[in-house]
Amino acid sequence: METFTTKNALEAHLSAFRSAGKTIGFVPTMGALHEGHLALIERAKSTTSISVCSIFVNPTQFNDPADLEKYPRPIEKDIALLEAAGCDVLFLPTVGEMYPSDEEAWSFDLGQLDKIWEGAKRPGHYQGVTQIVNKLFHIVKPNIAFFGQKDFQQCMVIQLMVDKLALPVRLEIVDTIRDADGLAKSSRNVRLSPRARTQALALSKALFMVKQAVEQGESPQQAKEEALRFLQQAKGVELEYFAVCNPRDLTEIGPEQQNIRPLVVILAAWVGGVRLIDNILL
Repeated sequence: METFTTKNALEAHLSAFRSAGKTIGFVPTMGALHEGHLALIERAKSTTSISVCSIFVNPTQFNDPADLEKYPRPIEKDIALLEAAGCDVLFLPTVGEMYPSDEEAWSFDLGQLDKIWEGAKRPGHYQGVTQIVNKLFHIVKPNIAFFGQKDFQQCMVIQLMVDKLALPVRLEIVDTIRDADGLAKSSRNVRLSPRARTQALALSKALFMVKQAVEQGESPQQAKEEALRFLQQAKGVELEYFAVCNPRDLTEIGPEQQNIRPLVVILAAWVGGVRLIDNILL
C-alpha cells in the first residue's frame, strides 16, 4: 500500500493509472476502521482496478467540538487493517492540506435532507460532509465511490450532491455489516460498556421486527407502532427518532403510502451515553 499526504502527490500517482484506462474505487473514511469499512475496501477491490482509502477526521462536520476531540484516531491500527485488506492507496492529509486558509465558505442547498432526522439533530453536519466529500472526489476522481448503508441519510445527501453538481462518479451503497447478534458495526461501539452493548441490541431487533412484520403482510405503520412499543420498554434505550420513510428524500410516509416500496426504516437512540443510528430497507 502506498501512502500520500498531499493532494498533488496523490493526483500525480493516480493520473498514471487513469491514463492507462484503470478504474479507481474510493472509500472515504474518518478512520477508526472496522469490518464495515473493510467490506467497502473489499467491494472496491473486486469492482475496480485500484482501491483508494482516505482517512481524515473532518472538522467541519462536527457541530460539537467535544465530539471532534474525542473521536478515535488509532492510525497505526487503521494502516495495518488496510494493508491486511490489500488496499492499494491511502490518502492521509492534514487539516491544513484539505482546508487552506484562503478558501471560500461552503454552502450547498440540500433541500430538507439537512434539516430532518440527522440534519435536525446535528445542524451543519451535512454541509461539512458534502464539503469534504466534494473535495475528495475532485482529488481522487474515482469512477466508483463506496459508502455503507448504515449512514443511510449521508448516502442520500452525497447522491443529491453528485446529481446536482453532475459529478462523474457512481455511488455504490454496500449493505450494513453487523455482528452475529445483529448490532450494526460502528466506530462508536468501542465506547459502549458491556451492559450498554447488550442493551443496544434492541435497536437492530426493532428494525428486523418491522421488516419481518411487513413481509408477513402487516402495514409499515402497524409494524412501526409495534416496534416502537418494544423500544419504549427496552431498558437503557433513549430513542430520538424512529420512522418509516421514502428512501430518496427521507420524508416520513403517511397512511396513503403504505404500499410504496422500497421504504427505509431509520432510527437514532442513546444507549449508555453513546448515540447510535441504524436502518433497514423494506
